[in-house]
Amino acid sequence: MPLTRLIAIVLILGGIAALTYGGFSYTKNTEVFKVGSVALSVKEKRTVDLPVWAGIAAVVAGVALLALATKR
Repeated sequence: MPLTRLIAIVLILGGIAALTYGGFSYTKNTEVFKVGSVALSVKEKRTVDLPVWAGIAAVVAGVALLALATKR
């Protein structure tokens, strides 16, 4: 499979995932206080929202790239 088709498929799948889920969240562990062997840490949950236009653009770009790759 040529690299162009692989990139196109990844763009299409990534765009569909962005449209389906709308974002993702992760947990960040931050060390707040440390004295000797005693440490206090805080876990923060952060959310990254993916805009709808980015998902649509990724799908359109992937389809266009796949169409150009198959014409060659």
